[in-house]
Amino acid sequence: MHFYHILHKDRPPGDVPAPVKIFLLLALVMQLVWHSLQQPVIATAEDLPPPLSANAYIMSSLGEPVAASKILNLWLQAFDNQPGSSLSFNQLDYHRLTLWLDTSLELDPRGYYPMLVAARVYGSINNPQKQRVMLDYIFKKFNENPDKYWRWLAHAVITARHELKDNALALKYADALAEKATGKNVPYWAKDMKIIVLEDMGQLEAAKILVGALIDSKTITDPYELNFLMQKIAVLEAKLLKKQQSVEK
Repeated sequence: MHFYHILHKDRPPGDVPAPVKIFLLLALVMQLVWHSLQQPVIATAEDLPPPLSANAYIMSSLGEPVAASKILNLWLQAFDNQPGSSLSFNQLDYHRLTLWLDTSLELDPRGYYPMLVAARVYGSINNPQKQRVMLDYIFKKFNENPDKYWRWLAHAVITARHELKDNALALKYADALAEKATGKNVPYWAKDMKIIVLEDMGQLEAAKILVGALIDSKTITDPYELNFLMQKIAVLEAKLLKKQQSVEK
């Protein structure tokens, strides 16, 4: 049976003979070693190779997808520190990087590490264009499972608002949080981020209307959340009054 056929045929890893699994594991190790030895003098973004299929990594790890995911995470995290050269996060091909993150999540759907580095490592570099690529990736994953990935989109709201200075993007993410992250595990502060963004943008009337609608909906019963909303509407009314007085002067 050809090696290519083994990698690409859809079959349960348990059906693959043990000698073939061992061969695939050695092949994976040899591939990573080969990449580490074949370093150019000057590292470039194209040095990050595309990942194999998740099924290939499952078979290569003897049917242990979670272990394969952890190995990929460690390898990817250390990729910028290469022998003879230093490849910064700024130089990485971010579109290809998201493929690696996707592969890791496919191997370990319950894992959070790929989303953690997407938000707090790769999404925090001083490169607005690549930050946007990573924020778009986080938004895509959020839409696939809002109640699972809400915390990373909340981080994206902050990045868009305070690092990219993109109010429209921050409001887009905050609006998605308010509408789609409805699970009991999602805290009120995440759902209330839209109010904060509107207030920061100076859209005080819109923020006040939103707060009033939340209070009137009777869906919020938590006393701490209700207290926060009552205080927030009082703050917004004070700001609106001050704004009106400044205009009249």
